[in-house]
Amino acid sequence: MKKTSVKLITIVLALVLICGTLAACGGKKDPADDGTTDAPAQKYKIGVVQLVEHVALDAATEGFKQAVIDELGEENVEIDIQNGQNDPQTCSTIANQFVSNNVDLIMANATPALQSAAAATAEIPILGTSVTEYGVALNIEGFDGTVGGNISGTSDLAPLDKQAAMITEWCPDAKTAGLLYCSKEANSQYQVDVVKAELEKAGLTVTLYPFSDSNDLAQICTTATDNSDVIYVPTDNTVAENTGIIDNICEPKKVPVIAGEEGICSGCGIATLSISYYDLGYATGKMAVRILRDGEDISTMAIGYAETQTPKYNKQNCEALGITPLEGYVAIEAE
Repeated sequence: MKKTSVKLITIVLALVLICGTLAACGGKKDPADDGTTDAPAQKYKIGVVQLVEHVALDAATEGFKQAVIDELGEENVEIDIQNGQNDPQTCSTIANQFVSNNVDLIMANATPALQSAAAATAEIPILGTSVTEYGVALNIEGFDGTVGGNISGTSDLAPLDKQAAMITEWCPDAKTAGLLYCSKEANSQYQVDVVKAELEKAGLTVTLYPFSDSNDLAQICTTATDNSDVIYVPTDNTVAENTGIIDNICEPKKVPVIAGEEGICSGCGIATLSISYYDLGYATGKMAVRILRDGEDISTMAIGYAETQTPKYNKQNCEALGITPLEGYVAIEAE
């Protein structure tokens, strides 16, 4: 009995040791295994090429950036914002650098920036914003609202027929209208051509006053003011950067300016049909998320437009010119 008991105890102890060893092996956990199966979030690289610094474009870039951060998380996106200093060649250099850096997406803010990005790559997705008419900007005949390829985006176009109607509403006694714009901006040419046709239907004598850059703006603006009862300026980036020049010429001569967008109007105009460039940029950012995170095909994405336009007036300029604001217009808030 004694020998049998010893043997049984020995066997039991051996089994306990074996089970303990197996349990220890089976229970060992990799320190890197936290029990989850989620892969690390992807970090996206986005390059932003903005033509020039001014209120409208700055707001669009800020809206775009915020939308991307809201949707993807600030820690999951790297946004490189570069300014082209109103020089298409500089925009091209920036766009080519983004391509070399193999960014996941390019946001091009304003027409020359979009054109530069389009020339730089046919592979990396490109979203434009603050671009008035994509068919004109990219030389697409019969443009149907979708660019195709690697390009889409949003447009800052407010209805041009309504802008033309504003000119006759605010200046009903005007006989002559001068349309002032930068000849290097294709979308500016497009806008003034449409507005010219609308104003001529209304019986006004219309003259185009193109200038090449800020160096000859003052001279051309002076000529336009001397020969016009009212001035119209479209959504033009060079104008937006130099509203002080226009205001200093037009206001002393009591010639009102109707502007294509709020930033220009606040600098030199009396009235505009305003859109929110921040909201436009935000919508563009949401498009970027659909492409990057959700895998949506950019070639099928139609150009987006501002959902609302608000008639606004410049209180200070109206007072300086002795003009009573029309009913239904909202005063532009001072910065």
